[in-house]
Amino acid sequence: MLPNTLGLLFFFGIPVLVAFYTSFQEWNAIQPPVFVGAANFERLVRDDAFWNALKNTVVLAVMSVPVGMALSLSVALLLNQRLPARNLLRTAYFLPVVTSIVAASIVWTWIFQPRYGLLGNLLAPLGLRDVNWLTRPDLILYPVAVVTIWLRLGFDMVLFLAGLQAIPRELYEAALIDGANRFQRFWHVTWPLLSPTTLLVMVLSIISAFQIFDQVYVMTSRTVRGGVGGSATTLALFLYMRAFTNSEFGYASAVALVLFLIILGITVFQLIVQRRWVFYQSEGE
Repeated sequence: MLPNTLGLLFFFGIPVLVAFYTSFQEWNAIQPPVFVGAANFERLVRDDAFWNALKNTVVLAVMSVPVGMALSLSVALLLNQRLPARNLLRTAYFLPVVTSIVAASIVWTWIFQPRYGLLGNLLAPLGLRDVNWLTRPDLILYPVAVVTIWLRLGFDMVLFLAGLQAIPRELYEAALIDGANRFQRFWHVTWPLLSPTTLLVMVLSIISAFQIFDQVYVMTSRTVRGGVGGSATTLALFLYMRAFTNSEFGYASAVALVLFLIILGITVFQLIVQRRWVFYQSEGE
């Protein structure tokens, strides 16, 4: 356990402590840091750009997490059946997970290109060829959400497949003997027993959604970074721009600490809800 513990300490523990310390400093990485107390957090509360980035991040999470979970569960249910070339299909769906996010984002940028992109040609009969998906502030989050769902679909599918294969077949046979149809078997057998896996997928998906950076950074690189008027700026991109564009490392550390607390709070809330759900289920039985 020692190598893993040391790796966790040096690559996670110490950087977190350094970020916590730096969040109370004013530091540009050149001059010595100056202690400013809670000034960075007070500035953060008054910063409209921070609240806009938080809003965009929440909107992306709402757009990508439920749809991504529904699609990955549907694909897992399909590929859990005895289908021809089932292993090949599983591999095909998992390929985006091991694909470079930067490379995938570049390809999707060309797909959403208004005049020559694949999507524009498909939507041409509807008169939607010249839609500027990546420049219009009211549309730019949709391509980012699509890429995010596509990148996570295979990973979540594997988790759901593992959960499905852990369910005893005897339960399905008993439900079938009792006359349960396909939907009833899913609702009364699969869904309750899949709840721990569903919680895991939800927690990981929300954490991933709040850390979206590469897609936005690459897909908005040809226009205004983060979208026109910050329409696609996420918390991770906002943090990066404050640190490495404006050299405001103290303020960026404060943003990182707030992002960490938001993710921690959401995760703890989901765990509490899951435990109460399991408790009520056991009481009902």
